Amino acid sequence: MRDEVKKYYPFTGCTLDLDGLAYHYLDEGTGAPVVMVHGNPSWSFYYRNLVLALRDNYRCIVPDHIGCGFSEKPGDDRYDYTLSRRIDDLERLIDSLDLQGKITLVVHDWGGMIGMGYASRHPERIGRIVVLNTAAFHLPKEKTFPLGLKICRDTMLGTLLVRGFNAFSVGASIVGCKKNPMSQELMQAYRAPYDSWQNRIATLRFVQDIPLAPGDRGYDLVSEIANGLDRFRDLPMAIFWGELDFVFDTTFLAEWQRRFPKAQVKSYPDAGHYILEDMKEEVVPMIVQFMQQTETRETA
Repeated sequence: MRDEVKKYYPFTGCTLDLDGLAYHYLDEGTGAPVVMVHGNPSWSFYYRNLVLALRDNYRCIVPDHIGCGFSEKPGDDRYDYTLSRRIDDLERLIDSLDLQGKITLVVHDWGGMIGMGYASRHPERIGRIVVLNTAAFHLPKEKTFPLGLKICRDTMLGTLLVRGFNAFSVGASIVGCKKNPMSQELMQAYRAPYDSWQNRIATLRFVQDIPLAPGDRGYDLVSEIANGLDRFRDLPMAIFWGELDFVFDTTFLAEWQRRFPKAQVKSYPDAGHYILEDMKEEVVPMIVQFMQQTETRETA
């Protein structure tokens, strides 16, 4: 797979042993730590342009969740594909790296729940937050759970589509960028890790792990994370949002803004879910600028 993506992804990568499982991550640059947490069905590849823009001045840590990217893709007998385990993994990675100073957290999609799950355990370690089409709270009241996700989450047809035909990864690469659609080559790079039934296990398990009602696995944990967000209300936060995201639409953006009224917000009416890809020429420099503007406050 590396040959398919190396044109876009000029990194060597590192591996942490998680109880016998290979957990791949990028560790690029030196300086204050920036931890970037991806979602489903992307991988560390999503952050490549941001890493290249920041690594001269920051230490960029970007894990591939187990089952994603260059990390190992075990069966259910060897790994518990749940939100709580994802947070545990990120915690173990950060603990292993001896990061100096406050962490800037960059989160997208499931990365919001995982990253803010880590933050809720270690609020004192977080210095800044960059939010990209994600959530760290339950489905807003105004939002209907999308039919496509419901099929993938709750039906055998969904299992066949996701694991048999890679429908989730293929679909995301097609609709994830609205204003600047991906080239075929770039779409193939996004899909590259998910090239077999076995290697698509995390893609399906992530969807199946979405908690919608009390009693669902992870529901109480999401409630706990959401209830603790207030602790980060006064931290520097920047939000970049593609409004044409069919899941994380403007109802999610409104909830972030309600909870974080001081956040810097840039929303794009014509961009999609993969905002860092769709609007990279604008958003990457704006994140760099946000980092520079808040540097004095952060190091004080």
